[in-house]
Amino acid sequence: MNSLWLSENVKKINFEVLENDISTDVCIIGAGIFGLTCGYYLSKAGLKVTILEKSDISRKTTGHTTAKITSQHGLFYTYLIDTYGEQFAKDYLFANQEAIENIKNIIDTENINCDFEYQSNFVYTTNQSEIKKIKKEVDNVNLIGFPANFVTKTGLPFEIEGGIQFKEQAQFNPLKYVYGLVNSILKNNGKIFTNTTVFDVQNEGEFFNTFSTGGKIKSKYVILASHYPFINFPGMYFFKMYQSSSYVIGIDTKKTLFNGMYITASEPVYSFRVANYNGKKILLLGGSNHKTGTPAIYSQTYGMLENYAKSLYANCEVLFRWSTRDCISLDKIPYIGRFSNSIDNFYVGTGFNKWGMTSSNVAANIVCDKIFEKFNKYSYVFDSNRVNPIKNRTELKNMIFESVNSLAIKKFKDSNISFDSIPNNSGGIIDINDQKVGIYKDSSR
Repeated sequence: MNSLWLSENVKKINFEVLENDISTDVCIIGAGIFGLTCGYYLSKAGLKVTILEKSDISRKTTGHTTAKITSQHGLFYTYLIDTYGEQFAKDYLFANQEAIENIKNIIDTENINCDFEYQSNFVYTTNQSEIKKIKKEVDNVNLIGFPANFVTKTGLPFEIEGGIQFKEQAQFNPLKYVYGLVNSILKNNGKIFTNTTVFDVQNEGEFFNTFSTGGKIKSKYVILASHYPFINFPGMYFFKMYQSSSYVIGIDTKKTLFNGMYITASEPVYSFRVANYNGKKILLLGGSNHKTGTPAIYSQTYGMLENYAKSLYANCEVLFRWSTRDCISLDKIPYIGRFSNSIDNFYVGTGFNKWGMTSSNVAANIVCDKIFEKFNKYSYVFDSNRVNPIKNRTELKNMIFESVNSLAIKKFKDSNISFDSIPNNSGGIIDINDQKVGIYKDSSR
């Protein structure tokens, strides 16, 4: 089955396949929501934009999301305060809050009909032992200036012990939204090429050459907006992230549905939201997370969701099933900014940690501000060249031992570079006495 979003009759556009060498101001690799949002802002500002997509528009992660637009990323702000301090946590929260407003402004400006609606978002528990940490999260979110509420009643079809509510969050149809972005990009003379695979980017003085199956693109700026950064060095993003798979079913409950968006505070994760389908409301139920590459069987994925749905709605009908893979950074904060400190004018946004609808707009604003040489007060939070994630030993251990078939391990095994070939302010993996060792060279080396 397709996802709900990909099954609908969104107005299609016949995009060209790149067949020759071209020049542009900005080359964007990837036509998911992040790449298209960058293309929207940059083309609207008058830059010549070219977007390259290896398949079709937003057919991967963007087309397989639950499409919640929220700054509430689980019970996250206690962790941020404890790890980085109150100001850092506040800036993370309000960067995402501004993203919600930015998305609404784009929708209003471009008259995009994408089923956008404000909803409250809830992180809840049915376990009394978790109430203490939820109340602590409420206190911490209020401490950094956002009005969160502790609640014991929701619209869910079961009782909860308690939850934290963020008001005026949102949801939408992501495919309708991105096609609105596409229409604006084309109107602003941007170019979008589909079925055009990029396989390399090379820096040539003040310009870049991006090599694709259809030709070479010369540009001053490059934005790597692919789901997973496929250029391995010097960025080494394969060593700073892992991928997580999750599943969604769309069901006709045969009953009146609730308002609000919901997710559990801990495992097993269940996510709820309501969406429009053929003139009625259906329930999107998500969960069954596991690290990509680990074995997963039907009874533990779709089967688990279907059994849970039937326990809540005995006569429900499953209309849609889909899965997705999300990039998870070791410290749970996206990587946004320069691809590497050793390369100017090459930018990346990745590791959105399953909250890409909001984080993609945060990323687009940070990257576009860097291109326009404007200060962005939130960019330090998401610094793509930070090295502190490696200090998170628990997640590093999980990445290595639980994702033995992952891209990270393959690249780790295949690495064959020397110390002298690693630029300053970058990292790499080298052989020392026949053992692979990860290093980072600062600017003083």
